[in-house]
Amino acid sequence: MEKKLYTLLVYSENIAGILNQITAVFTRRQVNIESLNVSASSIEGVHKYTITAWSDPDQIEKITKQIEKKIDVVKAKFYTDDQLFIREAGLYKLSTQAVLDNPEISRIIRRFEARITEVNPTYVAVMKSGMTEQIVSLFRELNEFGCVLQYTRSGRIAITRSTEEEVSAFLEEQKKNYQDGKR
Repeated sequence: MEKKLYTLLVYSENIAGILNQITAVFTRRQVNIESLNVSASSIEGVHKYTITAWSDPDQIEKITKQIEKKIDVVKAKFYTDDQLFIREAGLYKLSTQAVLDNPEISRIIRRFEARITEVNPTYVAVMKSGMTEQIVSLFRELNEFGCVLQYTRSGRIAITRSTEEEVSAFLEEQKKNYQDGKR
């Protein structure tokens, strides 16, 4: 079966050790995590893990179900790229002298709609947000000039294309069920 890139959105309580439990599921199934981003979500006390991995549909479904069984995980769901709004960020440190000596470097930065965020006598810091392919392409073009001193790319961040945060509806239903059970 052909593998494709999936994005998992995992919501959990902010408890130490959850990240280790989540990544252990991938390790046990020998699936490499391509990118991982962890941050607070729009819901107080709930953290959001955005994980990308190459997998086939059956395997990613099993991984998602295993993660969702973890006691401190609130919700886990996998998506394909067309179901999400996705962005990454790239940071490039370029030689100031190379940028000054070759105006083509500045043209490339503008063509990719990247931003120069700092200039000093040693380096020029450039930031680009967008899709992975755009960020990597900018790096490749800049690297051809031998001006890249450092380069890094963030993990993917993503939101669903639906009108509400799916975990919000899930938490509301859980709260209602809890309150109904107390009566």
